[in-house]
Amino acid sequence: MEINELLLLCIEKRASDLHITENEPPILRIDGKLYRTGLSSLTKHETKQMIYSVLNGSQKEMFEKELELDFSLSLPGMDRFRVNIHMQKNSVEAAFRRVPLKIPTFEDLNLPSIVMELARRPNGLVLVTGPTGMGKTTTLAAMIDLINNEREAHIVCIEDPIEFVHKNKKSVIKQREVYSDTHSFANALKHALRQDPNVIVVGEMRDLETISTTLTAAETGHLVLATLHTPDAPQTIQRIIDVFPPYQQQQVRLQLSDCIQGVISQLLLPVASGEGRVVATEVLTGTPAIRNLVREQEIEQIPTLLQTGSQHGMHTMDKSLKELFQKGLISLETALSKVKNPEEFRQL
Repeated sequence: MEINELLLLCIEKRASDLHITENEPPILRIDGKLYRTGLSSLTKHETKQMIYSVLNGSQKEMFEKELELDFSLSLPGMDRFRVNIHMQKNSVEAAFRRVPLKIPTFEDLNLPSIVMELARRPNGLVLVTGPTGMGKTTTLAAMIDLINNEREAHIVCIEDPIEFVHKNKKSVIKQREVYSDTHSFANALKHALRQDPNVIVVGEMRDLETISTTLTAAETGHLVLATLHTPDAPQTIQRIIDVFPPYQQQQVRLQLSDCIQGVISQLLLPVASGEGRVVATEVLTGTPAIRNLVREQEIEQIPTLLQTGSQHGMHTMDKSLKELFQKGLISLETALSKVKNPEEFRQL
């Protein structure tokens, strides 16, 4: 079977991912679970041949030098795919993440209304966080699309790779792909500040230099949307501070306390009916009390404010899980597997 046929199968089955690996048939991830297709297992030669069929000459050269390659793949009339090619036991293997052509709305994603409000902020830092594969890029795309529909803004997106493709509506959107259009997130961010942006989107805050430049952009009048691989709001704040050496951390706390607008942490969970997944969220908003805790290094008190800050749009992950369970969207077993405090969860 050709790779294009497998990608079509991925779309038809509404799979989120396709895995090509030696000595296994092609594998699909559907609603968070892995399913082996009924096709023949692939040999080492077949996996390499199949994967190399989607690479151009420069991509092959880069992969053979680095032994890792991330890029986006667009086939006519089909969804896009984010592709990671890697080596495993001296075999060429790959993971294809499906990116739908249609950018989902907030209603499609069942996101709380506070997320829309955060996207409408004129400046500051809004972070979307969570483990890999939890829909962070999709939430970010919905936020960009909202701005695009409502504001005349210049939006500069820095991504690795580009996933959702945005067309200009009210806004002008520039999407720059790391390694194709720029050498690094940090380099692109530094130059983005000179491109008259209203909104800057950082696909991933990976390192100290990127995080530092992101904070600078957020405190100088721009709205900055970014993602981090952190599980909740308190750990997100702590992670940003801990990236820096101790002698810089007080200054970073001051910067972060001044610019933080919100943190949206999310999980994608299997729907109780067995079809599809639903998002659970934890939301922190940059109230004066939250800003003070960040400034004074009292991060451990943030969960208390999340529990009592509903009038500011804040809520804990446990509360979101409880609501999804009460609506019949997730099972009790799923909810209890993700809650931080099972006893408090039962009392919510």
